[in-house]
Amino acid sequence: MSLEILYEDESIVAINKPHGLLVHRSSIARDTSEFALQLLRDQLGKTVYPAHRLDRKTGGVLLFSLNKETDQYLQKSFQEHQIDKKYLAILRGFAPEEGLIDYPLKKENGTIQEAQTSFRLLAKSELDIPFGKFPTSRYSLVEANPLTGRMHQLRRHFAHIFYPIIGDRPHGCNKQNKFWKENYQMDTMLLHASELTFKHPLSGETVHVKAAIQSDFQKVLGILNIHELC
Repeated sequence: MSLEILYEDESIVAINKPHGLLVHRSSIARDTSEFALQLLRDQLGKTVYPAHRLDRKTGGVLLFSLNKETDQYLQKSFQEHQIDKKYLAILRGFAPEEGLIDYPLKKENGTIQEAQTSFRLLAKSELDIPFGKFPTSRYSLVEANPLTGRMHQLRRHFAHIFYPIIGDRPHGCNKQNKFWKENYQMDTMLLHASELTFKHPLSGETVHVKAAIQSDFQKVLGILNIHELC
């Protein structure tokens, strides 16, 4: 697999991570031998350090450092919420025009962490296919900005307000996931890390990295007749 490089200089490289690709080797992932860290290292022929994480199911902008000093700088920037992150997601239902989800999330050890996500509606779509007690199937395309960086934050937040991300397991809607898999052979989680904006560690200039949506996401937008991103 050849990874799409979005940005590269002497200290930083960003890729458009495919949906389904792990960032690095994990003790709980035994069903794959490919990882973004390994693939990018082999592709560039140099050591790389992941500056942050994306879920295996999430595609989009993934940032790496090319030296330990830059890695420390970017890790700190992410921890202190100095990096602006934008995501695109397709949700079940007609979401509000905009909103702020302020809902604490529990870690595996039971610790409660504050978590905030802002979002805005980009488009709505309706398929003339009955779903449950409803005569049609309704969907929303949203842009989301996680103001904090908690595990599965966007997935858990949108499920909390009853607009789950299509293709999400276990936080999403099983009936919708089954509907998309049976009718359209689509089981990709429709969450895409679209943009990162941050200060460069050397020059101090603003760096803006944007990743185009990938094929499954584009396919669903076509089915929904949403052309804003096509």
